[in-house]
Amino acid sequence: MSLSGTGEPADGLTPPALFPAPEPDRVAPAPRRVAPPPPADPDDSARQLPFFAADAADPSLADLAGLLAGPGEVVRMGGTARLSVVVDAAWRVHVLVAELALRGVAATWEATADGRHAVRTSYARTLKPLAVAWLRGSAKRPPAGFHLNGRRLRLWLAAAGVAEPPGFLLRLGAGDEECWEPVGGALAAVGLSGALLGPAEGGPAYRITGRRRLARLAELVGDPPPAAPPAAWPGHA
Repeated sequence: MSLSGTGEPADGLTPPALFPAPEPDRVAPAPRRVAPPPPADPDDSARQLPFFAADAADPSLADLAGLLAGPGEVVRMGGTARLSVVVDAAWRVHVLVAELALRGVAATWEATADGRHAVRTSYARTLKPLAVAWLRGSAKRPPAGFHLNGRRLRLWLAAAGVAEPPGFLLRLGAGDEECWEPVGGALAAVGLSGALLGPAEGGPAYRITGRRRLARLAELVGDPPPAAPPAAWPGHA
């Protein structure tokens, strides 16, 4: 895939919309009285996952925390901030530029010396709250109460998810050791407990394995974006 320096594909095509347009308002049917559901089984976390799926709510700037859970970085300048992430494939650039645009954030990209691609937003005041929440000085650290949902996982996966049969890797920032443990806890909280791989094991990354966990990951992140190779997305190999 060839993209221009403005983040647009060289062939003039705009990034695909990853979320369908809302349907026109419809008259809701009259509510019916139904029996209350049975009490939730605390051990059956799979029943709770649809509420956290990528299509459960509209895209928002808060979703960009998913990039910071992985290898994304954020820096401040005055009352503004900029988000950046280095990715290893052109399709990831295409997807991330489109996802950022859905959230009202302009982004550009450039090739790196090692053959990868750096995606960067402009400095924007709207990104300052994200920087305030995640930065301790210049160090990145998840804020208290950090959690993951489908939209955040979708961005993390688009930037740094790697299919590694029979599992899936979610790559982390190499210099973000203070993030690894709390991010792992957030994964476990949505039913995606993973094994932490250190740099000597091909990481840093969390490896998600097991039929049920991989099915949950696929349910949470939704269908693959049009630009993503099918084998690069969980549940669509």
